[in-house]
Amino acid sequence: MSNTPMAATPLTRAVLEIDEYASSLGWDQPARLFALVDTARLRTQEPGLAAQLGLQDKPDSTALTPVEQDEIPAGKPLDEFLGTIAWPDAVVGCALTVERLMLPPSAEASVPEGLSEKRLAKWVAEHPDRQEVRMTVGVLRDGTRDSALRLREKDAPTEVLTGSGLVPGLAEALSATFAE
Repeated sequence: MSNTPMAATPLTRAVLEIDEYASSLGWDQPARLFALVDTARLRTQEPGLAAQLGLQDKPDSTALTPVEQDEIPAGKPLDEFLGTIAWPDAVVGCALTVERLMLPPSAEASVPEGLSEKRLAKWVAEHPDRQEVRMTVGVLRDGTRDSALRLREKDAPTEVLTGSGLVPGLAEALSATFAE
């Protein structure tokens, strides 16, 4: 993916590569989970897979390669699903891309008290200031994290916001998949 900035860290590049891939699929997509593997190690240990992924000519020895996992089961809460994951040692990190509705901080004061989760989701979905956002969050075994946010109304590679602390809850849930 040639639009990814080369000055960024390997994790940032992987997160942006996944965001670009998700963007190419369009909106209203299910959540997608990716294993992050060390590209140089993959080329050495799995040359057939590396060739299949088009990695044999990638010179960057510090790169991470995202490998999409099986579909996340529909109807299962994301936190429950993530709690069932255990990664093999070859996986140095993981990433998830998911779409959500978001409200601006100014709307928080008007949230009705005591709504069930289902009614709150309906209230947010009907709020005039809601924003659709695609969040891509990546974490490494060592605790490093990064994320990319893309608003549906500003759906352009130049409008993607990145940062390590943008989606802390999701980053924690992903980090927990590496807990012994």
